[in-house]
Amino acid sequence: MPHSAKMFGVPTYESFPAPPTGGRLIHTRNYEVRTYKMREDMFILRGVVIDEKPAGLYVADDPEVLWVHHMVVDLEISFPMFVIEKVSVTFHERPHTHCTDIEPDYQKLVGLSISRGFNNKVKELFGGPRGCTHIGALLAAMAPVAIQSGWSMRIGAPREADSTSGLSTAEQRKRAYAINLNTCHMWDENGQMVKEIEQGIPIEVPLWITKRFKKLGLDDSEWEKLRG
Repeated sequence: MPHSAKMFGVPTYESFPAPPTGGRLIHTRNYEVRTYKMREDMFILRGVVIDEKPAGLYVADDPEVLWVHHMVVDLEISFPMFVIEKVSVTFHERPHTHCTDIEPDYQKLVGLSISRGFNNKVKELFGGPRGCTHIGALLAAMAPVAIQSGWSMRIGAPREADSTSGLSTAEQRKRAYAINLNTCHMWDENGQMVKEIEQGIPIEVPLWITKRFKKLGLDDSEWEKLRG
């Protein structure tokens, strides 16, 4: 069972394996991404990257860890379109005075879709000397979280019956999973799961929900109620 810890004042879980025998920790990089639902049609995606040197590594007997990088990215994203409406990039800790000069350039993200083709567009706009390596890596970590958050945005939301009027059942199903199509081997457009969805076979209840339901004594049928 993972034990509770805290990061930025919020409870988290220790998921990293124990260090290898004889190994000495010399560097830690942390990515953390959180999503905040602001309205039914908008959420804020916040990403943080931290590079940390352990206490005493660079300065003998220093009891404090050293943060080499600490950058925060906020993306205001429309839903269900997944278009970036506002951007904030802040360098709280960096190795060079002029690292912050690149912050305004990330306003070029406004208007981009964070779903299809996002990582390629980020490389095109900010790759190499056009951007910050660490912000680029953070954005790559944030993009899949935006898609995951789409499912959570729908939890408890009213069904949009009017928006699907005139669509066939097959068309409704296809629209529901379109953003996931070809994002991984499970969502291969020619794969078994997509074929089953197109045939009207319900997607299996997520394993993490099944496990939790079992602990709580709930039946998997509760999943449909939860989805709204």
